[in-house]
Amino acid sequence: MRSITVHLPEAYLAALDEIVRQDHFPNRAEAIRTAVRDLIKEEDFLFDLNLTKKIPSLKEKLEELKN
Repeated sequence: MRSITVHLPEAYLAALDEIVRQDHFPNRAEAIRTAVRDLIKEEDFLFDLNLTKKIPSLKEKLEELKN
């Protein structure tokens, strides 16, 4: 897993912290990973760009997300 830096407005951080505080997620990182995963599933973004042909292992990972 790789790390990235994300800049968020204070209001987003406050909401994220409240979600974690209410035990919906164990920490911010897990909440953000889930949000990104759900966005990818919803948009089928990577499938639409045919990136799975360029990166074969990506297809398997994305199939796991869809299930």
